[in-house]
Amino acid sequence: MKYLYIITAILVLISFIADRKKTYKSFFVAYKKFKKILPAFLSMLILVSIIIFIIPEKTISRYLAGDNILISSIIAACIGSIAFMPGFIAFPLSGILLQNGVSYTVISSFTTTLMTVGFVTMPIEKSFFGLKVTIIRNLLYFIFAIIIAMITGIFFGEIF
Repeated sequence: MKYLYIITAILVLISFIADRKKTYKSFFVAYKKFKKILPAFLSMLILVSIIIFIIPEKTISRYLAGDNILISSIIAACIGSIAFMPGFIAFPLSGILLQNGVSYTVISSFTTTLMTVGFVTMPIEKSFFGLKVTIIRNLLYFIFAIIIAMITGIFFGEIF
């Protein structure tokens, strides 16, 4: 990750040397966009934090480690759809779930929806893309998450 920061800093420096005016303008545009999205992003972050606080990992594990892998995958997909979070949080959480006996199929369903389907982020997404596109995108990703989970289950020998 630190290499990405170094590369970005070098590219910004090159841009600054090449054309200071455009670089300043791009920073100003980025600042305005960041300022516009910050309240919605903070609201989402607070809501996700509350959800994670209310529903501890052991409770999630208990409901996701059931005998019926399809039902557990759908439950995991629903939970993941509500609690949107980035990969650097989702993957360690998946490791904890795996240690608590949750199958790869269910974890696949959970993490895929966790990072792609955003019930919590729908207000933000709706403001940028409109309600119809937001609903279609979320439904498609939900369906894709179940398909990916089933393929994962076949690959790991948990299904068939």
